[in-house]
Amino acid sequence: MENTILAPAAVLVLWSLIMLGWMALTRFPAIAKSGMDLKSFPPGGRGQDLDAVLPPSVNWKSHNYTNLMEQPTIFYATVFVLALSGAGGGMNATLAWAYTGIRIVHSIWQATVNKVMPVRFGLFFLSTGCLLVLAINAVRITLGV
Repeated sequence: MENTILAPAAVLVLWSLIMLGWMALTRFPAIAKSGMDLKSFPPGGRGQDLDAVLPPSVNWKSHNYTNLMEQPTIFYATVFVLALSGAGGGMNATLAWAYTGIRIVHSIWQATVNKVMPVRFGLFFLSTGCLLVLAINAVRITLGV
């Protein structure tokens, strides 16, 4: 089994946890500064409810962390299919590294600058292109095409 492709997936998992830490390190001080008491947070309240209370630049980290829980889940599934199919090396590993690198750059951009056009959209488009090719390769390999 060629599992070289698992390394970029592991790096993206670690990056997601780094973003979680960055989010916490910026959110908790901002919550304290806002004067909001988390004990009075309504039952069933969610992190997105803080968007109206906290500055946008603080919320950007949270928004990116949420993004890292969305499309990358497709990436992880695709990577595992390719690794288990013995196709986790070569171009597929290169595309997985490209996806991971682009997503990390996207995270940093979204968490700090967050200008959507053209940079953030371009990074998302490029990473999605890598994922699309990986997904097509996974389907081709598993169907024997």
